[in-house]
Amino acid sequence: MNQQIRSWELHLRSNWSLEDLAIACNPVIRGWFNYYGSYYRSALDDVVRQLDLRLGKWAEWKYKRFRGHSGRAIKWVRGVRKREPKLFAHWQLYPGTAGL
Repeated sequence: MNQQIRSWELHLRSNWSLEDLAIACNPVIRGWFNYYGSYYRSALDDVVRQLDLRLGKWAEWKYKRFRGHSGRAIKWVRGVRKREPKLFAHWQLYPGTAGL
């Protein structure tokens, strides 16, 4: 799953909005959660963390104010997660701040 997330190269999609990323990623994320959530829930901890870190990396490439500031980008992702918890499937299905 982590290889699949890396292969998406989200950070190179800086011309996409956060909503576009959610539309593209959510079907795959839901499938993983439906399958592994029933049998191997602890495997999803790493997936959630990886997804949120990749979103932080995307924010670094998208917004100048985050370039070279991974911590700020991750804080921003946390804020978006609190404001819009239904945007990404893993935020809905894995509530809390387990990802970051």
